[in-house]
Amino acid sequence: MEESVGDREGACLRQQLPGATSNSPWAMPWPAWKIILKRVYTMWGFHNLSLLGAGVAFFTFLAITPLIAATVMIYGLVGDVDMVRRQLQSLTTVLPAEARLLIEEQLIGVVTTSSGVTGIALVIALVFSIYGGMRAASGLIGALNVINEEHETRNIISLTARAAGLTVAAIFIALTGIGSAAAFAWLQTQAEGLIGGGWELLFKTLAWLLATILGSIGFALIMRYGPDRTPARWRWVAPGAVLATTSWIAISFGFALYVAYIGDYNATYGSLSAIVVFLMWLFLSAFGVLAGALLNAEIERQTTVDTTTGPAVPAGQRGAFLADVVDSGTAVEEWKAKLERRRQRKRSRRFRRGAP
Repeated sequence: MEESVGDREGACLRQQLPGATSNSPWAMPWPAWKIILKRVYTMWGFHNLSLLGAGVAFFTFLAITPLIAATVMIYGLVGDVDMVRRQLQSLTTVLPAEARLLIEEQLIGVVTTSSGVTGIALVIALVFSIYGGMRAASGLIGALNVINEEHETRNIISLTARAAGLTVAAIFIALTGIGSAAAFAWLQTQAEGLIGGGWELLFKTLAWLLATILGSIGFALIMRYGPDRTPARWRWVAPGAVLATTSWIAISFGFALYVAYIGDYNATYGSLSAIVVFLMWLFLSAFGVLAGALLNAEIERQTTVDTTTGPAVPAGQRGAFLADVVDSGTAVEEWKAKLERRRQRKRSRRFRRGAP
């Protein structure tokens, strides 16, 4: 059987494009990563990642109180509501002081109002809380569609169910983190009673390690099931999920230090400073998450291997634009063309400024 021209061109592409035949992002060579990172830098501006992050931050701001309420009410079914308040307060120590106080105020209000709610009233309150918390998931789904270059085709019922599922998953991940924090606190107390002190650093390290793992799982779920496309395999969403988690931790610590020692939001915004700081933290966090999603997108664009779930199928039949790109070399050329257009615009602006 003779080899077709298309087969020969595809074989030539796989030989020339670094990482084209890699079955995992971790197996890609360094030249492939150089191309990926350059394309991430270009698509960063092309997708207007800062504007997408601002939109996600706004919808998350609207959803934060319902999400806290749903978390507290679900945990209250099996545990002490006051204990979840203490654990959530301890988990917010990484945030800037103004943002931490804002969340603690909402948390105290939720605990106060939900402590006496039981039966049907609890179910109704929980449903409305999850519905309110879906704003964050819906905003993130829209941003992920842009990054994955997909158009939303799901009907309102399917899209709402997807947003609700991601919201519930996020709540249960948060509950797992809260329960784990309580377990670590109990183990630390027992260890100090049996073998003395000095174990605090170990348990704090384990707690942060668990938080990193849970965060990566949560971001991987969102990146896999959020966009309107055939889900990618877990290994193809793992790099972006890890980047999103580490970015969120670094951003939280860094921004908290900036607000504490450098930025004076009170002088500029006065009584609104707490809200502004909280929104800015949400924006930076959303930006880090979307940067992880963009990294996944450009990694997936780099390979000709089927990255989607299910049996391997040829490009064009995978139900995902980034996986269906037949010629990954075209993506490199598109990146070069966009970079050249950017350079031309800069040269044009410099010429106009210097013109008489």
